[in-house]
Amino acid sequence: MPRKSRRILVTGATGQIGSELTVELARRHGRDNVISAFYPKSAGAGLGEGPTEYLDVTDRAALKRVVESHQVDTIYHLAGVLSAVGEEKPDLAWSVNVEGLRNVLKLSAEMGLRVFWPSSLAVFGEGAPRDNTPQDTILVPSTIYGVAKVTGELLCKYYHDSLGVDVRSVRYPGIISSRTPPGGGTTDYAVQIFSGAVERRRYTCYVSKDTVLPMMYMPDCIRAAVGLMEAPAARIGCRMGYNVTGVSFSAGELAEQIRRRIPGFRCYYRPDFRQRIADTWPRSLDDSQARRDWGWEPECDLAFIVEDMIDELSKGPNSPR
Repeated sequence: MPRKSRRILVTGATGQIGSELTVELARRHGRDNVISAFYPKSAGAGLGEGPTEYLDVTDRAALKRVVESHQVDTIYHLAGVLSAVGEEKPDLAWSVNVEGLRNVLKLSAEMGLRVFWPSSLAVFGEGAPRDNTPQDTILVPSTIYGVAKVTGELLCKYYHDSLGVDVRSVRYPGIISSRTPPGGGTTDYAVQIFSGAVERRRYTCYVSKDTVLPMMYMPDCIRAAVGLMEAPAARIGCRMGYNVTGVSFSAGELAEQIRRRIPGFRCYYRPDFRQRIADTWPRSLDDSQARRDWGWEPECDLAFIVEDMIDELSKGPNSPR
């Protein structure tokens, strides 16, 4: 447990990560100390019992008002537009993902705030090794989402190196969770396949059977964010985005693991535009620097993910975790 309770703002609090991270932060710091902020159109899912705010992160004045009114000292900045939606709405993706982050960093420089911001495996692309992709390698992404994430990483490094902002980041792989629906990312098939299996015993997958991508279960996702933010500043040797990962598997391997639990399950493969995105991303990530610097280590393997996802989804949407 941390030595003191912080005043924490979580942007994008109704999203896939935010809806579960707010619960863990409230458990650690007290529910009244965790402010859930979300864009009005995203309301209605994943909110805890603490303070809430409608917030457009591209509105810097509104962001400052929320920070000042709640005496915030730490921001978990999760608001963003994901890869598949970003390809359909590139201007929106740039505005939210880059300008929103810049607003958070500028305000943090002025007010001495700490920041967590999630980068992504989407920063990688042509020229980067696809297997055991290293921490430091060429970053030439193929999507506007990836371009925005690379820009964000550089902004984070600049604001830390030049203006002293304590900003910390991880490059998340695909995130799997049973609690909230996915938000328009290329790796969403690894969530949707479970609801298809539990509810209909079938799923049509938009990437090919042999597509391998790194993934992470939500408990590990939360553990990475909190663990990084609780690590001593002296141990943080990377201010762009730490590689972190859980387990890599193909869409076919995932379907086969599900079939062992649900024998009648059938998976069909009809790749669409998201296949082209997935083909530019790593199959596995080297996260050895995160392990060395602040003790990162995942706990959830594929067998556990499949068992737990099916158990949770079989309980129904309103069951407690």
